[in-house]
Amino acid sequence: MIRLENLSKTFPGQSEPAVERLSMEIYEGEIVVFVGPSGCGKTTTMKMINRIIEPTSGRIFIEGEDVTQADPDKLRRRIGYVIQQIGLFPHMTIADNIATVPRMLGWDKKRISERIDELLETVGIEKSYRGRYPKELSGGQRQRIGVARALAADPPIMLMDEPFGAVDPINRERLQDEFLRLQSEIKKTIVFVTHDIDEAIKMGDRIAILRDRSAIAQYDTPERILTDPADAYVEDFIGSGASLKRLSLSRVRDIEMADWPVARLSNSHDVVREKLRRSGKEYVLLLDGQERPKRWVGADDVALDSVPLASAGWPAVAIVEESSSLYDTLDTMITSYKGSAIVVDERSRYLGVVDFERVLAAIETMRPHNEGQPARGGA
Repeated sequence: MIRLENLSKTFPGQSEPAVERLSMEIYEGEIVVFVGPSGCGKTTTMKMINRIIEPTSGRIFIEGEDVTQADPDKLRRRIGYVIQQIGLFPHMTIADNIATVPRMLGWDKKRISERIDELLETVGIEKSYRGRYPKELSGGQRQRIGVARALAADPPIMLMDEPFGAVDPINRERLQDEFLRLQSEIKKTIVFVTHDIDEAIKMGDRIAILRDRSAIAQYDTPERILTDPADAYVEDFIGSGASLKRLSLSRVRDIEMADWPVARLSNSHDVVREKLRRSGKEYVLLLDGQERPKRWVGADDVALDSVPLASAGWPAVAIVEESSSLYDTLDTMITSYKGSAIVVDERSRYLGVVDFERVLAAIETMRPHNEGQPARGGA
């Protein structure tokens, strides 16, 4: 989808190039993350793709077409762009912000209006927000509108410059998850810039770890980068805890869940006590009539029939979905007083339980044979 050929940029007044003879290919439908230290040239490289920054030399190909000499305004209308500070026009309504590029392209009012409604639904914003202004929205909502605006003309390519960097950690993780869900449906070709290796691992189909002047230290899948770093520079950039980072690449659905006793809130105390006895476990998980987890109960909690099951024991917290990463699941388990996580589907119905034993087994299968040995040399 995108091919960069010997791309270089030297800014006026500078003796050294910011980007020097960079060549790479970016495949259709993938998220490629540029990650590296501040000042290494990752944002400059991304901005040369839509020629917000004009390259000093080299060529840019999009879908096989050399766009180095193309009309830059027309080029940018083919490429969605999301920046860290979102960049919504404060004097324009949410609807007008989203409609910016379609209007430039000459879309009729009906088509624009339908596209606005479609995108608001896609990014999880109510249609009643159409007439509001950016200052009336939270940071997370503004970021979603920024994504909707970038998608407005349905471009095949999106550039995202630290798009979640200005959002608080809780909303940042939620936006990352929502965007990955959205990407699974829209399958755009995305160039994503971040300085955060953990975000790169979570978001990227491929990661380009860059040295100074955008020299590529390693360009590979997250799995390969974590299990087989190209050299000491990449290894240092990844940092410690590579095994834990690999957990972010695996999903709960990928592992076998623990066999755990369950009962229903509608069951008798005798039934629950019998399930406890036969299972050999210390606790039984109680489900409601819709198969949703509600309570953990132990032998002491169900010893007296006078205590209703609906109020016995402890609430069933530490709940994850089967699409959750093992990294997030482990974090949930650590904060759980049961040391396990309950797995549910998209309708919050019980699917199983993940315990430490299952996660440790997953870590063992991910561990490369050469872990603890020096990294292979050469990018």
